Amino acid sequence: LSTLSLPQILRTYLITSISSSPTLLSLSTSLLRRMLLSRNPLFRLDSNPFLRTLLKETFYKQFCAGATAPSITSACEGLRAQGYSGVILEYAAEILEQGKDTSDSSAKEAADIAAWRQGMLASVGMAAPGDFVGLKWSGMGTAAMHRMKEQLPPTQAMEEAMHAVCAAARDREIALLPAAEETWNLAGYHAWTLGLQRIFNSNNVASSPSSSAEPPRKCVVYNTYQAYLLSARTSLAAHLALAEEENFTLGVKLVRGAYLGSEQERRVIWPSIEATHHSYDEILSALVQRKYNDFLHPAVKGEKPASTATSATLPPTNVVLATHNAASVALAQRLRREQRARGEDLTPLAFAQLQGMADEVSCGLLAASAESGKDAAAVKERVLKLTVWGTMTECLNYLLRRAAENKDAASRTSDTRRAMGREIGRRVK
Repeated sequence: LSTLSLPQILRTYLITSISSSPTLLSLSTSLLRRMLLSRNPLFRLDSNPFLRTLLKETFYKQFCAGATAPSITSACEGLRAQGYSGVILEYAAEILEQGKDTSDSSAKEAADIAAWRQGMLASVGMAAPGDFVGLKWSGMGTAAMHRMKEQLPPTQAMEEAMHAVCAAARDREIALLPAAEETWNLAGYHAWTLGLQRIFNSNNVASSPSSSAEPPRKCVVYNTYQAYLLSARTSLAAHLALAEEENFTLGVKLVRGAYLGSEQERRVIWPSIEATHHSYDEILSALVQRKYNDFLHPAVKGEKPASTATSATLPPTNVVLATHNAASVALAQRLRREQRARGEDLTPLAFAQLQGMADEVSCGLLAASAESGKDAAAVKERVLKLTVWGTMTECLNYLLRRAAENKDAASRTSDTRRAMGREIGRRVK
């Protein structure tokens, strides 16, 4: 943690102290909701300078990069200066309404798509080559959410916007990380994302007479899998089989789960946190070691094994392990070291954590990466931080989700608070 600035250490200690107290966290969350929903000038950011300053100097600075291109660029450069390989930049504006057919006017739908496209292209433009850009398909509005819920393809306008963003990312050597949706529109989400992976992650050599290079294995578009869902391993296995059959590289972002607090169908998730940890670590092990295992099985079609069932080896993948769990990080590092010692090829992999959270895990990864830099044969991992950009009002939904996540992970939040407390004590001494 010595790489972090003192204001960052103190701010993290303050916020994790609030998050560790159910009473203080409830009060903070209530205040954030009022800022988002209230029409009372007392609680509106545009009319209350005290609240605006309070939010900016605490939660906004902790989790967000800023609202203007100079501030966003400065924040990203600051993360790289701390040793991160790059950033995951995400536009904060999002839609959190149920995906119902609200009979929005075509003008409203067009405006939602145009705003999403503009925000995504701005994110791609501010990111650096090698970075990632986070996004949500549901950010295109309630019409997009409704079509995913009904497992309908995107409209022509939606598809044109999605292709424009993917092409811009490909041209700037940036990868896209679409965030998973809730279970009621998850099947539609996977269908949309796989459709883009077929196009932009294709391993087929372009039909150019001068093309003699090996097929590319880099990903432009990833897919997100939530390990707390019982269906995660079967979905991943089916998509791995599809990627091998259709010759595209599957981009895999593995998370534990983003909608634990709002998931109404409890029967679709693992019954305990221990079972979720097991699910995450077993999928992680298969992806890192490039082999199916007792938990992640090859997909089958009817009574016949899919093409991947002929071998225990996974098809080519690119992996982002998005986790704040120190035990899972240590497991992945150990498996990678063992692979390197055996002379095996390594799956392209990056670790990712959110800005303002689990810095003790992130900085531990940075320290390990710096140490491995002294050894040419060592495994050098990519370590990323996800930061969002947008006005304070646009970021309120994101900040509310971070508050909910801290509530669901109280023990990890306490670990961060204790780590920051020890670092403050070390600096005082």
